[in-house]
Amino acid sequence: MKLLVISDAADPGLWEYFTKDKLTGVDAILSCGDLPASYLSFLVTMGNIPVFYVHGNHDTGYEKNPPEGCDCIDGAVVKFRGYKILGLGGSMEYSRGPHQYTEWGMRRRIARVRGELRRGGVDILMTHAPARGLGDLDDLCHRGFECFRELLDRYQPLYHCYGHVHLQYVPTQPRLRQYGPTTVVNVTGKYLLELPDRPEQPKKWWQRS
Repeated sequence: MKLLVISDAADPGLWEYFTKDKLTGVDAILSCGDLPASYLSFLVTMGNIPVFYVHGNHDTGYEKNPPEGCDCIDGAVVKFRGYKILGLGGSMEYSRGPHQYTEWGMRRRIARVRGELRRGGVDILMTHAPARGLGDLDDLCHRGFECFRELLDRYQPLYHCYGHVHLQYVPTQPRLRQYGPTTVVNVTGKYLLELPDRPEQPKKWWQRS
């Protein structure tokens, strides 16, 4: 399975100079925030594949004009092709704007999905901000969340994908780092994840239509 993960900067090759072959073999697109709604709507239309997104701290226009045809998974756990994805958008609160959270506020959001996490954990943690100490910066706006690091410690997902800290602004930041069994990826711009295919779990009799 191939997942194209994007964040913070619209890629000209996927927008102004788009050709369908650039999404050949991609099963879904994950947006980690701070991208124009029109960009996500364009990709879901031209790629004809699912687009899942969380909010970045600058996605203040999504309330009135959300990305059309895309699925918001901010604050939710979804299953796709046998993998569980947890979406947690937003950044540390620095100006009391929308999609900004205190550490305690983000912990409350995690508590709402704790029951789902207890049933099999999570395979991909998809956030806008990084975890504290894993790709964040010292200023409040770009500081990571301690509770994200605790999620990594407890559930050990395969990947943690985040944006927010632009690689071109901090050239010393690595795109990839390893934290225990979790590969932590700064996906600003775009990054392709390749995972082995998993069989879908059959539905129980009461879940069938």
